[in-house]
Amino acid sequence: MIDKFEELEKRNLEAEKGGGQDRIDKQHAAGRKTARERLQDLVDPYSFVEFDKFVVHRTHDFNMDKTIISGDGVVTGYGKIEGRLVYLFAQDFTVFGGTMSRTNADKIIKMMDLALNMGAPVIGLNDSGGARIQEGVQSLAGYADIFYRNVMSSGVIPQISAILGPCAGGAVYSPAITDFIVMVKESSYMFVTGPDVVKEVTHEEVTKEELGGSVTHGSKSGVTHLTADDDEHAMLMIRELFSYLPSNNMEDPPFAPNLDDIHREEPELDQLIPADPNKPYDMHELITMVVDNRNFFEIQPAYAPNILIGFARLGGRSVGIVANQPAFLAGVLDINSSVKAARFVRFCDAFNIPLITFVDVPGFLPGTVQEFGGIIRHGAKLLYAFAEATVPKITMITRKAYGGAYDVMSSKHIGADINYAYPSAEIAVMGADGAVRIINKDKLDPDQRAAAVENYRDTFSNPYKAAELGYIDEVIYPRQTRAKLIQALEMTQNKHKSNPLKKHGNIPL
Repeated sequence: MIDKFEELEKRNLEAEKGGGQDRIDKQHAAGRKTARERLQDLVDPYSFVEFDKFVVHRTHDFNMDKTIISGDGVVTGYGKIEGRLVYLFAQDFTVFGGTMSRTNADKIIKMMDLALNMGAPVIGLNDSGGARIQEGVQSLAGYADIFYRNVMSSGVIPQISAILGPCAGGAVYSPAITDFIVMVKESSYMFVTGPDVVKEVTHEEVTKEELGGSVTHGSKSGVTHLTADDDEHAMLMIRELFSYLPSNNMEDPPFAPNLDDIHREEPELDQLIPADPNKPYDMHELITMVVDNRNFFEIQPAYAPNILIGFARLGGRSVGIVANQPAFLAGVLDINSSVKAARFVRFCDAFNIPLITFVDVPGFLPGTVQEFGGIIRHGAKLLYAFAEATVPKITMITRKAYGGAYDVMSSKHIGADINYAYPSAEIAVMGADGAVRIINKDKLDPDQRAAAVENYRDTFSNPYKAAELGYIDEVIYPRQTRAKLIQALEMTQNKHKSNPLKKHGNIPL
């Protein structure tokens, strides 16, 4: 019997060293951790349970049968984060470059099926050279089987992807379907075709970092949601993100004990909104002043910064926040900001996370670039997302709410439950100057024009016309924002609303 125990110990040690110490050293030299080290950083101590540790590939072509390594390039299993169950897979770059084989895919598929059946999130740590060329279509079939499960799990269980090395070709599409992507500065890349192929086909000279690095995807393409400094930081970000999310679509988000006074007032908020409607201010300041412990976990901070999205807590409850950012492009809605916010709204709605919307929007960005790019279709995505959402929706108009953008930003008319406004709110078709110019066709002399502008401002540069019509439920002092939002959350916590029965809607993709 002792011999059998020794055999098990030997096999365990061989599997755990992956591609060997030389390759582990190379991974460390590149500033990247191994698959097992990343999992150790991610989950609670001693909670990880590994499956399929001794699985090996079954390929005989190209002398592959002469290189057999237990685990076959991916570590799979389940563990806990803050005591909550998660299913995990971590690609091991030290084994065949983490490439996708048929058996490798089968290990991941087993975890995804278990996660869906048990109602627990899936977290994938990607570090792979792509498809295992020696296996041909079997590798491609493995990818497609994973894609299918990503789609079936979407909106049912949260799916989080970390890109911790190269991710190319078909390997990028599984992360793209998941809910959140985390990349690491200067060590992770995502692209459909690499720099060499780009040069050959289009004659463009581009580096891996320029083509698919974290800066590119964090600020230009919007593919990635969070950017970490290193592997360990990425695991910490995933843990924090996970703390705001329920385990599945049938549960409420976790409640966190709250020591921050729910009645706390912030007198500074009364002075935050400038009297000059053309003067910017930072919406981050408003958000951080009202949320629990001043902690706002922002998503996609460098992409489309004219709108802010992210998670926070109010009175211990997890909430999703969408806010125009007047400090960038005056908070205008454009193609990128509309798509960014729409996907976030749909995620929150899928997972029972209430939506808080802060509105200071002068309208949609004009111009041929936006019109030719489809601002009508893309702007409609945000409208669709807010209208479709059945979670509690609470809206706070801080200043400008002009034109169609007022409607789109979770107005009363598309289903918001509670709509507040500051005394500084301006709810109108457009700004006073533009409105007077259109109404009077520029026929007024300077004095008449000034009087007309002042009259328009008196009529619409305040929230009271909308309040008289019942479109605004309450006009509040800015310092009361935190208490009012928490009251509204408590009032709406048992909200139950169902949209008409359908297979699915046809969002303007």
